[in-house]
Amino acid sequence: MVDDVGFGLLLDRQQCLALLRTASLGRVIFTHRAMPAVRPVRFTVVDEAVVFAVPTGSPLYAGARDAVVAFEADDFAADFGAGWYVSILGRATEPAVDDTDVACLCPCPSLAGRRFLRIPVEAVTGHRIACHAEVTPRNQ
Repeated sequence: MVDDVGFGLLLDRQQCLALLRTASLGRVIFTHRAMPAVRPVRFTVVDEAVVFAVPTGSPLYAGARDAVVAFEADDFAADFGAGWYVSILGRATEPAVDDTDVACLCPCPSLAGRRFLRIPVEAVTGHRIACHAEVTPRNQ
């Protein structure tokens, strides 16, 4: 199914989660000082939630913890002719598990001074994009 704004094939929830599991870098969209902010994070998918480590004193930790945030991950060919993107919405919270359990799953280079945030997939949208434009030589 193609969505109403022409961004390619609309994906269902399970397809979106499967694609998220193939990525390790995404973006958290949150509010910082009453303005939208975006930060890249390395993440993993645990059950139906995105989990990532964040420095405790950072604007991301302060702005995202216990707030509704958006998260986006994607993968595109170098020429942007094909790929996918997935966006989720959810309330970011600290996982109610031992940090060492989550740390084993999180692809972060250094976990010192970091806490974990979890964004459950409350709403999800995703699209697979394939560009099949015809190439016509110039001067024809």
